[in-house]
Amino acid sequence: MRGNDQQAYDRGTSLFSPDGRIYQVEYAREAVSRGAPSVGIRAADGVVLAAQSRAASSLMVSESIEKLHKLDDHIGTASAGHVADARQLIDFARRMSQMNRLRYGEPVGVETLTKYVTDHIQENTQRGGTRPYGAALLVAGIDNGTPRLFGADPSGTPNEWKATVIGGSSSEVQSFLEEEWTEDTTVDDGVELAIRSLRVANDELQPEEISVATITDDDGYHVLTVDEIEAAFESIGISDEDEDEDEADADDETNGDESDEE
Repeated sequence: MRGNDQQAYDRGTSLFSPDGRIYQVEYAREAVSRGAPSVGIRAADGVVLAAQSRAASSLMVSESIEKLHKLDDHIGTASAGHVADARQLIDFARRMSQMNRLRYGEPVGVETLTKYVTDHIQENTQRGGTRPYGAALLVAGIDNGTPRLFGADPSGTPNEWKATVIGGSSSEVQSFLEEEWTEDTTVDDGVELAIRSLRVANDELQPEEISVATITDDDGYHVLTVDEIEAAFESIGISDEDEDEDEADADDETNGDESDEE
């Protein structure tokens, strides 16, 4: 009987288990953790969003993989988890941003928009006939000249961050950010820190596999080109030549081992 009871709570999308858990929300969080990581970094003069674009095949057009999205001139978002669920939340956020401009004649605040989205997410954890969204968002922007960064998880909880990560390898990347982030970090520093943090999860990442966007008071939402990301790689000290040399060294070691074995 106890096993059957447990299964009943497991299937209920809006039921608490006896120990106070909603299993479907936990499964949605697991779906997020299986996605490619996205990083948000609040700097002194703006916010940086960066994400790994994981292609399912070498034949897939890399530009079709969107992890960063513009919500308004001063707000952007990064996603992790189920792409279709994330796009629904992004479309909702864009509608709420437009509605705020039409209704009040001013741009929506970053915290206000985040709470619109998280309220919508939370509704799907307590209604029958729906399931929690299997996606998490980072919502970043400028509020009256002040950089803001918020996270929204599948439970509908909004939290403000100085720097954070969603998606896979989150514990390792978060530990790295906690060690490296400082109060005087600039946007340029934040771009380099974001790239370095993504490479904690995958040290073979190439510039074309990373999407980066900055949000500042002067330029608004700006997506970095591949050339700009390559320049950041070089500034960090990562270049294609170094990676080619590492691969060559690895091949030499492999060949040497094979010779010894023979």
